[in-house]
Amino acid sequence: MSAQPQAQPRFSDARLEEIKALVARYPQPRSALLPVLHLAQQDFGYLSLETQQMVAGLLDVRLMHVREVVTFYTMFREQPCGRHLLEVCTNASCMLNGSGALVRHLCDSLGIKLGETTPDGMFTVTEVECLGACGGAPVVQVDGLYHEKVDTAHLDEIVRQGREGGAA
Repeated sequence: MSAQPQAQPRFSDARLEEIKALVARYPQPRSALLPVLHLAQQDFGYLSLETQQMVAGLLDVRLMHVREVVTFYTMFREQPCGRHLLEVCTNASCMLNGSGALVRHLCDSLGIKLGETTPDGMFTVTEVECLGACGGAPVVQVDGLYHEKVDTAHLDEIVRQGREGGAA
């Protein structure tokens, strides 16, 4: 059984106009790489190799340069994720305040390993190096929103809300 070929990603005409205006704000097109990658991830859900190639072509940079950026920053995803993305900060302040236990609790309660997505496609659990909110440690970013001073009860509530179809 052979793998199905990936459909070639394509930005909408409106998005291409937005990118053109964005690139014009910088001295070199490559300087717009981070915001263009954010737009691509917003449009396509994650940054497949095909999407990265498309962005490289748009900005006239080598694919390797795009890959270096995508693989360096934890906010960029190369694989699809669940409907709700649960990102646990595991840097020093958060780890000292229990983020390791939060990761274990989430993975155990959802029946997945770190970096995996639940079979129903609802939740993906990842760890991130730093969310820059050390005063509120431990911090969990859920679908882009910060939750500070999180404990297991708070996580259970987030998961419950996500399963009921609300915002996690």
